Parts: sequence; C-alpha cells; structure tokens
Amino acid sequence: MANFMWQLKNKNVHMKKILILLLIITSVNCFAQHYEPNWNSLNTRGIPSWFQNAKFGIFIHWGVYSVPSYAPVIENSGYSYAEWYWYRLHEKQKDFIAFHDKNYGPNFQYQQFEPMFTASMFDPKQWADIFKRSGAKYVVLTSKHHEGYCLWDSKEADRDWGRSWNAVTGTPHRDLLGDLTNAVRDDGLKMGYYYSLYEWFNPLWQTDKPKFVSEHLFPQFKDLVTKYKPSVIFADGEWELPDTAWHSPELLAWLFNESPVAKEVVVNDRWGSNTREQNKGCMYATSEYGSGMNANVVWEENRGIGHSYGYNRNEKIDDYKTSHDLILMLVDIVSRGGNLLLDIGPTADGRIPVIMQQRLTDIGKWLDINGEAIYGTRAWTHSYQWSEGIQPQKNDKSFMAGYDVAQLVKPKKDSAHIEYFFTKKGSDLYCIVPAYSTQVRIHDVKISSNTKATVLGSNKTFSCKQNGNDCVIDLSSAKVGDIPGELFAVKLSGVVK
Repeated sequence: MANFMWQLKNKNVHMKKILILLLIITSVNCFAQHYEPNWNSLNTRGIPSWFQNAKFGIFIHWGVYSVPSYAPVIENSGYSYAEWYWYRLHEKQKDFIAFHDKNYGPNFQYQQFEPMFTASMFDPKQWADIFKRSGAKYVVLTSKHHEGYCLWDSKEADRDWGRSWNAVTGTPHRDLLGDLTNAVRDDGLKMGYYYSLYEWFNPLWQTDKPKFVSEHLFPQFKDLVTKYKPSVIFADGEWELPDTAWHSPELLAWLFNESPVAKEVVVNDRWGSNTREQNKGCMYATSEYGSGMNANVVWEENRGIGHSYGYNRNEKIDDYKTSHDLILMLVDIVSRGGNLLLDIGPTADGRIPVIMQQRLTDIGKWLDINGEAIYGTRAWTHSYQWSEGIQPQKNDKSFMAGYDVAQLVKPKKDSAHIEYFFTKKGSDLYCIVPAYSTQVRIHDVKISSNTKATVLGSNKTFSCKQNGNDCVIDLSSAKVGDIPGELFAVKLSGVVK
C-alpha cells in the first residue's frame, strides 16, 4: 500500500512538471512577436545583435561575369564594375564593346561565356580557411547577380530563362553555394547571401514584372532561404520598383515569422526604390564605395579591394588598396559604429587571386592582436580626434564617393588630420593610433586613479595622467617589441561611464 501511494505521488509530480512545461511553451508562443506585412510592424523587430558585434565580413562576387572579367578602371564610377559586363554591352558602352569585339568577336553572345565558368579549381575549404584567417566573422556570397545566374540548383532560373542557368545544371555541375556554405560554417563563421531582386534580361522580367515577382522571385527566394538558412540577406537590384510592387513587406514578414532563420537573419535596406526611407529599425543601412555613415544607425560599408566587385583582370597593382589602408578603413568604419563588408572577386575557375588572399591575411594578423578594439565595440561620444587646423566637412569631396580615410590621417599644412580613432566596450575606451609618437594626448576624457593604460599585444603598462581635460599617456618607456607596429591600440580600462 505504501509503495502504491509513493507511485501515485510520483506520478502527480511528473504530471505537474509536464503541465508547467506546457504552460511555458504556450506562454512563449503566445508572446512571440508576429510581424505584419507593413513597415510599422516590421520595424519593431530590430536587428539581431550579433551583426553589430561582428564588425567585419567578406563579400564575394562570382558568376558568369567572372569569365570576361573586364571593366575599364574609371575611379569612382559604376563603369569600373566588371560584374556589369553584360549590361554595358547591351547599352553599347564603348570600352566594353571594344574589349569584347577584340577578344571574342561582335557576334559572341554573353550566354556563350557560361561553358567557360567551370569552377574547376574551386576549393571551398581553402576559401573558408582564408576567410577565417582574415578575422572576418561572416561571409556573403552572390547567390545570383543581376545576370540571373544562380550558384545553387534553382528550377526557377532554368525554367524562366529557357536554358540551364544555374551552377548545378550548368557547366560547373556543382552546388557552389552549398559547398561554400558548409565549409564556411565548419570554420565557425556565419554565412549569408547577396540576392538580386531583378534580372536584366530574364524574359519573364522583361514581359511581365508582376508575374516575375510572384512566380520567380518569391518561390526562388524562399527556396534559397529554406535550403541554406542564411544569417544575412543582402538584397540588391531593387531600384526598378517600389516596395509595393516587389511585395517586399510580405516577403520580409515571411522571413521574420516563418522562415527557419526568423530569429537570426539580418537584412539590408534594398527592398524597393523607397525602402531606405521606410527603414526605422528592421534593416541595416548600406553605403558603397563612399564615406559611410555615423553611429545613429546600424550600417555597413561594402566595397572591393580594388575598384570592382567582380574580378577585373584589367586592374593593376596600384588599383588595389594596401593592407595598411584596408586596416585603416576598417578602424575608421568601426569607430563610427559600422561594419565593413570587404569584397573579393574569384576567377572563373574558382581561385581567389593571391593579392586578395594576401590582403585578407594581413588584416587577420592585425586583428589577432587588436581585435579586442574592434569586435563587440560601439562608437564612443566622438569617433575621431582631429589635430588643429581646418577640418573637412561632410559636403567636401573628402566625404563623397571615393572617400579615402588614408588621406585624412596625413598631416597637411593648415588642414586638420585625424590623430586617433576611438571605440568603446563596456567601461573600456580604445584609442587606435595611426602613427607612433612617444605621447598620446586624448582630449576631453576623465580618468580615475585606477585607470590603466596598456597597448594591445603588449604586456607592459604605461603611465597615464590627467592633465586638465586631457588624458596623457606616456609611451616613451616602450622598448622594441612593446608597440606592435603601426596602427596600434591603446586601452584605457575603466574610463567610460
């Protein structure tokens, strides 16, 4: 009898536990936010915090355009984009026509490049290793560009183009997107995709845009997301139609409510000709080969190492930014609260050009030492400290297309230059110094008696004192090896309140 009573009591305990668990599950489902297909509702979602903490990603432009891999080098011009090769031929741009006719002949059609897009040297593990060594935290691959060619097995692509127009049914006979996705995730990085909403010469797009949206874009996009579960969606090609014609609020509502990445996925602001104005919190803002933005929005600057996104074999050594300037660019962007999405353009046979590998690994070596001042940081009260002199204004050419922070750190007569960049994390302030001097003087910062000054990559503690409104850090005691090269970061512990 006593044993029976114990079993009954034990069953009741288990039943209570089950009931409590059911109540928790029900309450979570009841309170999980559901987003309606309108901007007021979508903007309440916000942006998952992992994105702002990551700071650095790798962009990859790879497709049929990687075969001709040509554009004229015209600085700060869209004509420098090799991935626009087909469109430039269509609009009879003289440089592209001259190159094409000379090398392929005037009767050679763009579609004839597809058999040359072999990806025969593509090694996804080697790519992923380079990305990991670069210090990047996420990767964004062109799932398809405006040419419509897909790097995964898309039945919509083949059906609506009337030919094999994806990498699985086409010449590579390989799921390039899937293979790279697996390799990138195996190395601990997040994977995302660029996706062009429109396709220049897709017959369905040219004849029936509403049908293209409903029968091509929607199922193709959902297939991509459901199969490969991206952490980032970089939409593009949105400018032809407003959000209502793209039905982008409906698509984003599906993405945020029902898709397998509803909680994690981050999206940019290119979902219609008017969506940058609609963005009040659910999308990150994008800038392109420009000066970027300030810390009042979540934003990302994207650009290539050279002037093109897709591989351009017409570019010379001087067309590529140096490793030093790319690191400086990353520091500048992060100091203003942004992310850098740095693009590489692989060759048609699947190789990352060695010069691009070298630039990426150099960035990674710097981040191995100074990553603490980059990852997970936020903008401080001011991003820069300027020297005395006339500061450039936002409407100056220094801040327009072709913005180059490397020019802004160079001392010039009568002009101000950037002395330091700042980031913060918790109560710690990081001061990133472009050029070594024996003293670092930071204006308008108060330190306490407990504040410590260290240089990342060094075990040495340096003297720091309050001098009026300034904090003065004395680096004169540094010996060879105490300061790890140019662009070093000074950490002030326990300063930010």
